Amino acid sequence: MSAAAAVIVAKEKRIVEAFRQVGAVSPAAAVPPAAIGVAERVPFRLLRERAVLREAAPGMFYLDEPSWEALRAMRRRIAVIALLAAFVVLAFGLLGWLRLS
Repeated sequence: MSAAAAVIVAKEKRIVEAFRQVGAVSPAAAVPPAAIGVAERVPFRLLRERAVLREAAPGMFYLDEPSWEALRAMRRRIAVIALLAAFVVLAFGLLGWLRLS
């Protein structure tokens, strides 16, 4: 994960926590992001695009917990697959190096 991606993920987690802290986890409990200190910048927009933050009424948002958990699970799967792929490449590289020795 690049440094920029890590920063965005950290900011997404802070946004999710802000919505949790005020209990904005249903359409009836939706709040304006500015009221809880959340700026509508890139991390916010990404969470909206992934349906983690949903608009209940114009300018009023809430956290969709199942969507957040699904996004986190997908990211974990991608990380595991990337690590396994790196391990396989490393293993084949080491085998090739050992055969040359």
